[in-house]
Parts: sequence; C-alpha cells; structure tokens
Amino acid sequence: MPPMAVTHGRVKTQDDVENPRSGGMLMERLAQCHCGSLRAITSGEPLLVAICHCKACQRRTGALAASVAAFAKAQVTIEGQTKVFDRYGQSGRKVRFYFCPNCGTSLYCEADARPDTYILAAGTFADPNFPPPSVSIFEESKHTWMQLPDGMKHFQRAIIASS
Repeated sequence: MPPMAVTHGRVKTQDDVENPRSGGMLMERLAQCHCGSLRAITSGEPLLVAICHCKACQRRTGALAASVAAFAKAQVTIEGQTKVFDRYGQSGRKVRFYFCPNCGTSLYCEADARPDTYILAAGTFADPNFPPPSVSIFEESKHTWMQLPDGMKHFQRAIIASS
C-alpha cells in the first residue's frame, strides 16, 4: 500500500497528489498528536531525518533518543492549538518546542539556529515506511548499548548550523 497523504482534510494515496511545479508526484504526509487535535501536513520529502541522543531530547521524549525529520517551513502546514516550551540549546540559541495542550504530545520544534526549518517528531507520522535516519547527532550522550543502522553519518555533537 502506498504511503498516505492528506489534502483539505481528505486522506489520499501518493498516486493522487501531484506537484504543480513539476507535474510529478509530491508526497504529502500527516503528523499528528496522540489525540489528533494538533497536526502537521508536510509536502515533499524531509530535508534530513536524524536520531538525536542529546540529554534534552532523552528527557523530552522519555526515550533513548529522538527520531526527528527536518522540513523547510514552506513544506509544512500546522493545524490546531499549541503550547510552547522555550529553552536554550547547546549552541546558546533559543529552541521552541510545540506540543498539544490536550494530550501533551511534542509534535515539532523550531530553532533560532535554523529559522527556516521545522523539526518534526518522526514518530508522529506513525508511518512504518517513513524515510530512515541518515544522521546520528549528540552521540557523546548516546547509550553505549544502542545499535544504529549501518551507513549513517555520526556526530559527537550537533551538525554545525549556518549563522
């Protein structure tokens, strides 16, 4: 079964969504919170899919690492109410985490270090065919027994962001 897409509240298959610029296919995906009231609809492929092992992500997710997908803000439509938690990242720049005020799911964040990008929690797509991670960051705090897929790029800290 092809991945699902959402357009104007209707769920469609990949075969139904066309890219108006190229005339080809433009994949749309739905990420949503546990209760469904906060949603992000993405168009096209993620810029990057990564595993983040930083201690802040471990605490935020309650998991060993966060699986995240970066999209250009122009690729994302956000629907629903949010609450925001601000903190300073290890770069010293502000990061804002947006979560559902009803169920508490942390759906996405934006960082001053990458102002044109939304970072979405990859698990909120609930799609077993979602693109796999290609990068592992903040491995300095990775659990020693955690195994990662072959072929990933590895960074002890963050990928350096442009100013």
